[in-house]
Parts: sequence; structure tokens; C-alpha cells
Amino acid sequence: MTRLRRLPELFFSLFKIGLFTFGGGYAMLALLQSEFVTRKRWLDMDEFSDLAAIAESTPGPIAINAATYIGYKRAGFLGALVGTVAMCLPSFIIIYLISLFFDGFLSVPIVAKAFRGIQVCVIYLIFTAGLRISKSMKKTPLNIVIMTLTILCMEAFSILSVSFSSIFYILAAGCLGVIVWLCGRRRQNP
Repeated sequence: MTRLRRLPELFFSLFKIGLFTFGGGYAMLALLQSEFVTRKRWLDMDEFSDLAAIAESTPGPIAINAATYIGYKRAGFLGALVGTVAMCLPSFIIIYLISLFFDGFLSVPIVAKAFRGIQVCVIYLIFTAGLRISKSMKKTPLNIVIMTLTILCMEAFSILSVSFSSIFYILAAGCLGVIVWLCGRRRQNP
């Protein structure tokens, strides 16, 4: 299949995920994994775990970074462009329509209750994505230590109401990984 023939399927897959997912990029991770690892088999679980880590650690929203990566993998530069537009377009359309009727929209009681219910689903989607990625993670001592320390720090800072950006966790884990890699390399080549 030529790359151009892949574009419509890529567009509609990402548009559908962008249209029906509430809660941002982390909530979309579970749907991206289900669609592109389980259903379509465009990515394997290791590659998806790497995609999630890279999409989180690069500037911009995680879902858009992931869509750009998936699009590039499937159809090169044009695929990256189509993937990005497909992921952004539903949010743009919905926010534009809501902005036209914003005051009236928020005062409707059923809309307020619907958003309360959606919040619970978003928490579930984020939790599910985290569990799936942690299950597929290689269980090396370093990975387990980093994951455990990150969870403990996040919980401690949350309980103590300390504002600490998740970017620092990513940077610290990346630095630790590089240090361990350099130490391993140094042992191999004394």
C-alpha cells in the first residue's frame, strides 16, 4: 500500500479518537494503544511505550505529539501533517461551537452533570493507560526503581500540597538512565 493510500485511514482513525475522547492526551493514550497496537497492529507495545515517553517529554500536547509520530511512521511527512490535523480538528470544531453558546451552555444543568460523569471516565482512562504501559515495561531493576521512586514522590508531593511539575520527573528519570548507561559503557571499555 502506498503512503498516500494510508492517509484516509490514518485521518479517520485519529479524528475519531480526537472526537470521542475527553480529558486530554493522557486519557487518549489508552485509546491510541487500543487502536494502533491492538486493533490495527501499526505499532508494537514496546514502540508504543517509547512513543508515550517521547510524546510526553517533547514540547506540546502528548496526544498531538503521539498523532504526529504515528502519522510519520505510517506515511512520512504528509502522514505526520495529516495525523496532527486529524487529532486537532475535532477539538477545534467543538471548542468553536461551544464558544458561540458558552454562557448558555454552562448554565444547562444536564451539561454540568455530564461533565462530572466524564471526569470519572477520564480518571479511569488515564489509570488504564498507565497500567498497560507498566505491564509492558521491561522489568529491569533500574526501571522498577525509577517507577517506584516516581510514584512515591508524586504521592508525597500531592499529599503535602507541594507544586512540582511532572517535567522534572521525566528529566530526572532521563538523566538517571543516561548516567546508568554511561556507567555500563565505562565498565565495558575501561
